[in-house]
Amino acid sequence: MVNGLFGLHSLENSMSLNRREFLQLLGVAAAGGWALPVEAGKAAAQAKNLYHLPRQGNVSLLHITDVHAQLNPLYYREPSINLGLGSMLGQAPHLVGDALLKRFGIAANGPEAHALSCLNFEQAAKLYGKVGGFAHLATLVKQIRTQRPGALLLDGGDTWQGSGLSMWTQGQDMMEACLQLGVDVMTLHWECTYGAERVKEAESKILKGKIDIVAQNIKTADFGDPVFKPYVIREINQVPVAIIGQAFPYTSIANPRYFTPDWSFGIQEEALQSQIDEARQKGAQVVVLLSHNGMDVDLKLASRVRGLDAIFGGHTHDGVPQPIAVKNAGGTTLVTNAGSNGKFLGVMDFTVKGGKVTDFRYKLLPVFANLLPADRDMQALLDKLRAPHASKLAEPLAVTEGTLYRRGNFNGSFDQLILDALMREKDAPIAFSPGFRWGTSLLPHSTITMEDLLAQTAITYPATTVNELTGAQIKAVLEDVGDNLFNPDPYYQQGGDMVRVGGLQYTLDPTASMGQRVQDMRLGGQLLDANKRYKVAGWAAVSEAARGGEPIWDVVARHLRHEKTIQISQPNVPTLKGVKGNPGML
Repeated sequence: MVNGLFGLHSLENSMSLNRREFLQLLGVAAAGGWALPVEAGKAAAQAKNLYHLPRQGNVSLLHITDVHAQLNPLYYREPSINLGLGSMLGQAPHLVGDALLKRFGIAANGPEAHALSCLNFEQAAKLYGKVGGFAHLATLVKQIRTQRPGALLLDGGDTWQGSGLSMWTQGQDMMEACLQLGVDVMTLHWECTYGAERVKEAESKILKGKIDIVAQNIKTADFGDPVFKPYVIREINQVPVAIIGQAFPYTSIANPRYFTPDWSFGIQEEALQSQIDEARQKGAQVVVLLSHNGMDVDLKLASRVRGLDAIFGGHTHDGVPQPIAVKNAGGTTLVTNAGSNGKFLGVMDFTVKGGKVTDFRYKLLPVFANLLPADRDMQALLDKLRAPHASKLAEPLAVTEGTLYRRGNFNGSFDQLILDALMREKDAPIAFSPGFRWGTSLLPHSTITMEDLLAQTAITYPATTVNELTGAQIKAVLEDVGDNLFNPDPYYQQGGDMVRVGGLQYTLDPTASMGQRVQDMRLGGQLLDANKRYKVAGWAAVSEAARGGEPIWDVVARHLRHEKTIQISQPNVPTLKGVKGNPGML
């Protein structure tokens, strides 16, 4: 493997030019008046040292998750609100900004601080550049694997969905890119929204055993037969390692049931325990769960099953730099989560002696496109995949004056843009938009292209709707989604953020009980009447009856072309009660 372009020496040479450019950029930033917290040389050294990670132990597992079909480098703003309540108050992953950096001992204002938090986002994004991109990720994966013979690459799901290109090709682009990247094992969530037939076709005809799909909790709805392999056992340096799959347990609820009508999902603790025990009986010395539960669910699950060495988690898009050790009846399970959008690669090194794990080291590596040269073979594949669609993706729609982002418990500025478009184009005083966590960010004065819009809206059930709802029904919708997000039992949380609301102002007490969280709902300053009907626009309804409406991207594109310049001063966020001083909120 150590040869030519991908040898470590060549990689260092290839990176040197990027580091010079990086130093120049630091100088420009300082000259432009941005008060840099550290001198340029120290910042450059921090960046250089990110990827110095000598192997430790004899078993290595690499992890990506929630890529959401983002093949090119991008900007991605981490949340400023990720509330933790009850037992999760002040605990990872519900920490943002300085509280997160302090908890994990991360230096402020450095590259890792930028990757993990939204602090000084605009300035730091200009300084450090874009993150992710499969060509740059491929370079990093090859470097790490060169140091770690036999290492497996795990994909936690939500990989085939989230871009226009992936939607138009039914995930074909991502399947080919993941094969090129060298993914070994994956599990599922949004992949299922292409339909059961497409997923099974991909498994048998495209992935062809090169990438194993594992999901112990997907079974036939009639007789409970397994739909996919529950786990695989692979040898790494003569150590048998079991990877058990845990697909998103609420797929048939959070997404349209009609895509997978014959499949059942769920958490299924007892079934999981039996798979762990079986893998151990077959000789597995390391057993891990490749999960798409969401981190809060994984933390609870880790406390209730025994025999897992680690959980490699996804779904909630939390970038957590160190594993959380959870004690259970069998010992301790390490729970990790590797962020989203291809901006991180998790690297777990286990030391296995006497048939069990005796030590570990974990590192969550941010993927900075400026610091990792593009892998030539991967870039050639990406160029080939994009070529037939490039002109359509590049269509300019408008210019944004401010930062556009989505991620956070409540409305982001890109969510607000979508809501504004729905209200204007559908002549509705109120609009709802799903609390999706996927979606890239744009810096001020950027052109909004069709590709950027599709990165927020590319789903297989994009129909817009207009309904008349009573004030009581509107409250019921908000209460239902609020309970999904803030229920004190993680097993009743489905991992999305709060429904985004346009036109309507309300107060929310996340600490209250179901039915009591939403208060003081007002439209134009007037309290909503529980019995009066209001026109409400929305999109992405999971009901099959909602199919056929105008696709959301057409609605928003029309709005953008009309406005030409987008200025959103403040997203419509509810007034919050009961969360003063919460470290999950800036």
